[in-house]
Amino acid sequence: MSTSKEQRRRQEEEEQLTAQERLHQREQQQSINKALDETKDNIRKTTDEARKDIPRYTQAVNEYQEETIQASRQMADNYLESQREIINSMQSALLPQIEAANRVVTSNWTSPRHVTEHYARLVSAFADNTIAVTKLVNNAVFANLEAFKTSVQTARDNVKEFSRIGVNSAKTFEQVARETTTTATTTATTVSS
Repeated sequence: MSTSKEQRRRQEEEEQLTAQERLHQREQQQSINKALDETKDNIRKTTDEARKDIPRYTQAVNEYQEETIQASRQMADNYLESQREIINSMQSALLPQIEAANRVVTSNWTSPRHVTEHYARLVSAFADNTIAVTKLVNNAVFANLEAFKTSVQTARDNVKEFSRIGVNSAKTFEQVARETTTTATTTATTVSS
């Protein structure tokens, strides 16, 4: 009989320990869940704050583009205007003398008027190229922004997948631990009987 009482006492102690362990485990789980929920809320607040900055960043990019386009236009206009003044000065001062000398020595294709026209076309091409390069730079900026967007999306997908892998590993570990505990308890009960 003493063995039976002793077994009951042990079983009651084990049940008490198991109940305490479950209570402790539940408390730990609640504490962990609370900490994770707080972290999730903090992340949500941070991303909301970052989202509020998007219009400011968009405005900054737009202003940059406007300034770049305006500066390119002003540079081209200034350059063309200076070239116009240089050409006009040169033509008015030297054109009559050079053309007279040219008629004597060379044919008409090397006249200052033709040279001036070719030079004006060259200046125009330079201005067009400046504007084209500005467009290329802006296109490159947008392409890099698109690549960055794709990188962020890929990182988000990868983190999600890593999280899923971690959860699956934890569940597998939990299942193995429970099976091991059940096997050990069953073995201990069988041995003590």
